[in-house]
Amino acid sequence: MEWRCSLKGAKKARSGKPRVHTPEFKLSVVQRMLAGEPVARLSREVKVKREMLYRWRDAYRKHGRVGLERPPGRPRKKAEEGEPATAARLRELERKVGQQALVIDFLQRACKRVKELRQESKGPGATASMERSKP
Repeated sequence: MEWRCSLKGAKKARSGKPRVHTPEFKLSVVQRMLAGEPVARLSREVKVKREMLYRWRDAYRKHGRVGLERPPGRPRKKAEEGEPATAARLRELERKVGQQALVIDFLQRACKRVKELRQESKGPGATASMERSKP
């Protein structure tokens, strides 16, 4: 028996690159949406997801035609956007390191003081202890 695979109804494999639409194409689709054309039908016709069509519409309403233009490539993060948060985080961590250094210094001095005050054992089997504190 031979297996056959039917490709009927199967989606074509994508080439790996997302489709890039021109601002003119986006504008024509948005104008049709705003004219009252059903979005589901328009989505099937132009082969663009409804979610994307709504994004285009919202961008057009907010920024006009400029909102439909997209610079090619991935948007770059500006250096000044991350600096204030980074500087604040650095100050916070430096403050925390300083606090921990104070705690370590205090504990080292306390440990040294306890060793100095500790009584030596008086003989074999005897326990070393500190003097009793006065109530």
